Parts: sequence; C-alpha cells; structure tokens
Amino acid sequence: MTDERRAVSELRVAITVPDFDASVRFLRDVLGIAERRIDWKNKGRLALLDVAHATIEIIDETQAAYIDEMEVGRRVSGPIRLALHVADSTATAERVRAAGGAILGEPSTMPWGSVNARLVGPARVQLTIWSEPE
Repeated sequence: MTDERRAVSELRVAITVPDFDASVRFLRDVLGIAERRIDWKNKGRLALLDVAHATIEIIDETQAAYIDEMEVGRRVSGPIRLALHVADSTATAERVRAAGGAILGEPSTMPWGSVNARLVGPARVQLTIWSEPE
C-alpha cells in the first residue's frame, strides 16, 4: 500500500470516564496496558495507555449478534466494543474478577479457535479479551 493510502499513523480510542483513577488502574494495573503518559496540564486529566498494535474491526449486526452469542450467550454489545489480545485470557479474567471487575462471559473456546472472555471496562465499555491456544 502506498504512503498516501496509509495517512493515519495512530489509532486512539478516547473513553470519557466518571472515575479517572479507577479507570487508569483497571486498564494499566489489572489488564497490563502500558502507561505512555499521564498529563495534568490541561483543565482536566488525560492518560495515554499504549498497546503495541491497533486495528479497526468493522462488523455487521448479524456478525455482532453471533459474537455476542458465542462470548456471552445473548446480544449485549453496543456499537463499540474493545477487543484486547492477551497472553492468557483465563488468567486475565481472573485478575479482573479479583479486582472487582464484571465478567459478562467466562473464558471459553470460540468456534474460530481463540479463548475469549467478555468483560465490562471503564465507563461500562465492553471488552473482549482473547488469547490464542498454544
């Protein structure tokens, strides 16, 4: 692909949260997303947490319903759901549970082979965590 077609060099997902500190702790300390920068020089607070790679997954309503059925057992997600690739989705789900986080769907093997779990993250954003079998 030419450089002109790759004009976007970074994807940021901005989540407005009611509890900044708890949200940063959950994403950084429980899920293990690296802290890039926390900046208090604006009027409010902003944290940049860094993941190694980002993609945008575009799915239609039928596929969204299928994914929800596989991960949770019923249609639950809204128009935006974050999906995070982790080393071990079962261990990550247990860290979330131990930290008081909500698990919507327990880790289970999907028809496509990955082990997925559905969580509730900051500001009630749904998160799929997935790992690949060894």
